[in-house]
Amino acid sequence: MKTTRRKEQMFHEYFKEWVNLYKVGAIRSITLQKYYVAEQKLQELVPNLKLKELDRYSYQQLLNDYALTHEKQTTMDFHHHLKGAILDAVDEGVLTQNPTRKIVIKGKAPRTKKAKFLNQFEVQALLKELNLTEEINWDWFILLVVKTGLRFSEALALTPLDFDFSKQKIEINKTWNYKKATGSFQPTKNESSNRKIQIDWQLAMQFSQLIKVREPDNPIFVKSRVFNSTINNRLKVLCIRADIPIITVHSLRHTHASLLLFAGVSIASVANRLGHSSMTTTQETYLHIIQELENQDNDKIIRHLSMLM
Repeated sequence: MKTTRRKEQMFHEYFKEWVNLYKVGAIRSITLQKYYVAEQKLQELVPNLKLKELDRYSYQQLLNDYALTHEKQTTMDFHHHLKGAILDAVDEGVLTQNPTRKIVIKGKAPRTKKAKFLNQFEVQALLKELNLTEEINWDWFILLVVKTGLRFSEALALTPLDFDFSKQKIEINKTWNYKKATGSFQPTKNESSNRKIQIDWQLAMQFSQLIKVREPDNPIFVKSRVFNSTINNRLKVLCIRADIPIITVHSLRHTHASLLLFAGVSIASVANRLGHSSMTTTQETYLHIIQELENQDNDKIIRHLSMLM
């Protein structure tokens, strides 16, 4: 009886129940919101599609309709959000075949990509434009992210207690939920994101003075509601003044990682510093840099071998 009822259920209703059952309380609120958005798109695109009618043809048509207004990567993400629920429906016997098999992901032409990271000379030009006052401001935030590679929400959550100036380390053990009006601490993205980051002596000296009279367990950068656009707008002004590509605050994280890789720091160390759950994430994200470094290594190898007689 339950299986029969499921088959008659609308696909978007089944997906909504599946999210409530398996995802609520198990994943971070930001990730959960993506599932809710996927459920809304299902209601818009296939409001009358019953679960029993879901086959390869109808599913491909659903993805094609979604792809008309979204880039290929976004369509892929949408597909991945739906696929978990669909495979469970197959396991439950509600669907007799897997409709996601051999699916084709399409998407509209991607927008012109903004610069993903700055090179060393561009970073130096950016830092020269910073207005590092005696009070904490967003320019200090930008400097911190450049030198640590912290995620935006991780940097916002920093309190004086997270700094160990004697060992020149910052402990990352929480994030700041800036998407809510009130704002609050929340867990890190994953277990690997809980880490301690080494900082240089200059940054340690600067922040020891900046935060010495701050409340020990209060965020040092958050005074009221924070918007990602506020820092990005400030960063845009600085980039224009420095005559360098305009980047976002998230690109500062990529910049930090790329500088370390070009400096010869191992992929494993970069992955740990960024809080990636595996080196695979780091390798996929910075593949172009790693390939460039491998080409440089090959040149060194050949030069070295050619000297052997």
